[in-house]
Amino acid sequence: MAEQPFELTSGPDGWTAHVRVRGHAVLQLPLLNRGTAFSDAERRALGLTGLLPQRSIDISKQARRIYAQYLRQPTPLDKHVFLTNLRDRNEVLFYRVLADNLDEMLPIVYTPTIGEAIERFSHEFRRPRGLYLSVNNIDEVPQAFANLNLDPDDVDLIVATDGEGILGIGDWGVGGAQIAVGKLAVYTAAAGIHPARVVPVMLDAGTDNLELLNDELYLGNRHARVRDERYDALLDAFVDAAGQYFPHAMLHWEDLGASNARRVLNKYRDTCCTFNDDMQGTAAVVVAAAIAALRESGTRMRDHTVVIHGAGTAGIGIADMMRDIMIAEGLSPAEATARFYAIGSKGLISDDQAALIRDFQVPYARPAAEVAGWAPEGQVAKLADVVREVHPTMLIGTSAQPASFTESLVREMAAHCERPVIMPLSNPTSKVEALPSDLLEWTDGRALIATGSPFAPVEYKGRRYSIAQANNALVFPGLGLGVAIARAKRVSDGMLLAAAEAVAKIAAGTGPGAPLLPPVDSLRKVSAAVAIAVAQAAEKEGLAQADLSDLVQLVHQSMWRPDYPTIVAV
Repeated sequence: MAEQPFELTSGPDGWTAHVRVRGHAVLQLPLLNRGTAFSDAERRALGLTGLLPQRSIDISKQARRIYAQYLRQPTPLDKHVFLTNLRDRNEVLFYRVLADNLDEMLPIVYTPTIGEAIERFSHEFRRPRGLYLSVNNIDEVPQAFANLNLDPDDVDLIVATDGEGILGIGDWGVGGAQIAVGKLAVYTAAAGIHPARVVPVMLDAGTDNLELLNDELYLGNRHARVRDERYDALLDAFVDAAGQYFPHAMLHWEDLGASNARRVLNKYRDTCCTFNDDMQGTAAVVVAAAIAALRESGTRMRDHTVVIHGAGTAGIGIADMMRDIMIAEGLSPAEATARFYAIGSKGLISDDQAALIRDFQVPYARPAAEVAGWAPEGQVAKLADVVREVHPTMLIGTSAQPASFTESLVREMAAHCERPVIMPLSNPTSKVEALPSDLLEWTDGRALIATGSPFAPVEYKGRRYSIAQANNALVFPGLGLGVAIARAKRVSDGMLLAAAEAVAKIAAGTGPGAPLLPPVDSLRKVSAAVAIAVAQAAEKEGLAQADLSDLVQLVHQSMWRPDYPTIVAV
């Protein structure tokens, strides 16, 4: 391995950077450069004398200056670009500013603003991060990993995407690299995963986006998306190389297309440590909200009848996790499955639609004889028909169909349920199934609500209702930290449930108006609790490979904080 310009080591007093380079080379390394915060002694030792203004200021003053500059940016995209440029020159300062303003800046560095950055990727390209692996050069994948010039124990986390199912905007090809970079920024800001110990990966299989294919500046493979055995060969090469070079790293799949997300996870989950946030992370945070709702309503999961409006990978993933809880509470698998009604784009899924449903939806297909007569002759039962017939107690929206939870539908549900649990999870806000203010009015304030997008508190009949946001960031950062600390061999269903239960325990309070989930501005605390729960579950299941005897202290020490490391010139 070639000699690195600097090496980072950690100890009881924090991180130390052993620096070999001098002069301008120091200022070109984002994790090392601290700009005007270099002391006089550090400037002399690193050959920086005369290369910076005379006065040295600490990171807190730098952060104040940066935040003032940030506020002057006119649009969310301008703010995103400003923070990206900061990260490219001074990564520690970037994370200090982000950590100090996490609630405000999370929508800027990640969703929804990152969607615009992805669309503009090829036109605004600046600094490459991570790996770009091409379906046309599969044999070069091992060399790409070797070119990172890192040791086997140097990486805790790899986030990979193929750019096909980006957020709510679809196939954006190589621009999807930004989603992996953004996801890792959240891991670091929320859970203290060290930014030097992560790798974003873009799996470039082409794109079906004609706008990109006709764009002369597009930086990805300029051909239609490859979907045959070459795609699987690229994934195999990636997983094999990742396991060879970084055997302890968790592989996080992000924004794969609907036809691949569950298939890919199922293919690798029993042979390596892997996780899909769109499916498993979403399920865990929604289940956390459901567990909090159960606590508030004094019920068990097995008591509920659940309608899933939007039976894609996320919706069915939620159903799977809830079903497992029902089974743990004593229902048989068949009895638990029968508690769910899954509604796809064509209507209620039933077993006479074999040609129209995906394999992962099959377990939830209702018997055709059961639902006969629920809709007019020759039609498939729709959401309103299902609510009228089954009187659900829990209604979950992952449909991206705005305003589909109508007043008449919600009032019908509330007429048969004292504390209806209603979660309109589709985002952005323009696609939400119902507004929290309407849900509270239509249920006379009785609804227990969680949403996918952030909403301001609602005033209803003299009471203030805080609206829980089912944000995956409440789960995946702590999960990644717990896996890294435990050196877990796999990510199990038990570990995911432990994460959900840990989040549910930290909800801000109980009683009318209290949110079902903790707020985003408490992510560091939530991530620490999730990490502890996940590591304990891994140890209980025999999946941990590290000594976890002093787990609380281990989690505390493992969470990197954005402070400049001690400098040692070598």
